Amino acid sequence: MIQKVLMIVGPTAVGKTTLSINLAQRFNGEIISGDSMQIYKNLDIGTAKINPDEMQGIKHYMLDEISIDQRFSVADFISKTKLAIQKIVQDNALPFLVGGTGFYLQSLIDEYQFGKDKYEDESLRNKYQQFAKQNGNQALWDKLNQIDPDAAQKIPIGNQRRIIRALEVYQKTGNKFSQQTDHATGEFDYLIIGLNTKRSILYQRINQRVDQMMSQGLLDEAKYLYENGGLALPSGKGIGYKEFYPYFEGKADLASCVDLVKKNSRHYAKRQLTWFRNKMQVHWFDLVTHFDQDYTKIVKLVEKWMEEEK
Repeated sequence: MIQKVLMIVGPTAVGKTTLSINLAQRFNGEIISGDSMQIYKNLDIGTAKINPDEMQGIKHYMLDEISIDQRFSVADFISKTKLAIQKIVQDNALPFLVGGTGFYLQSLIDEYQFGKDKYEDESLRNKYQQFAKQNGNQALWDKLNQIDPDAAQKIPIGNQRRIIRALEVYQKTGNKFSQQTDHATGEFDYLIIGLNTKRSILYQRINQRVDQMMSQGLLDEAKYLYENGGLALPSGKGIGYKEFYPYFEGKADLASCVDLVKKNSRHYAKRQLTWFRNKMQVHWFDLVTHFDQDYTKIVKLVEKWMEEEK
């Protein structure tokens, strides 16, 4: 039986943390952070990291694991997440993945073998990317469907990278992607729950969150990063931190820097939503304006998924 993993995704400030705790309590879950910045120590406020009181006794993983000067790659995320899933399964609990770093989460789902992809071919990839640009993802997917319908049925039309990889495999080996044994082990059965709300409400919540972060000491965290290397640090380019560096250098006033944090956070939320909508198969809900109704739907969806065997 394939191990089930519940994933909660969505833009910043939409309620992922609260939902994850509620569902983890209900379904005996333990939570892995799917956020690329929460892995760093001493960056708590600007990353909206859950605090011990908010955890309500639920075990959390992938928080505060590395220092601000250490690099953290997608490959690192995949390997550490798989180890965390193993630990959670050993606890007889359900693994939860909660976060907004879409590329990391998608890479885990697709089980990319970074640095080990013997099928990658720049010229082929460029050819297919150009084809998709001129003809659209649907036409690219149709091309795969003609040669390997089994693979095509498992890959969303919006997942251009995965479609191109499948086409590369066929072109390089003459074998169907669906028949390969090393492209994806299928070791996890994912249910992906996405949270979103009306854009005007989401942007208001983001602005309010930034104000709250400022009152909690965000400026001190940003100064800590700045004084230890700022943009030169692997962690130093994060939204909510880099915007304050001009203030510390005397080149901008504090109010304009705060406004820039809000603006960049709103833009990031828009990019997050675009990624999740185009790259992943997500069940969307709005807990901000329809909490009672949608929370009940989520619980029923999870219950049904838990009963299914794969």
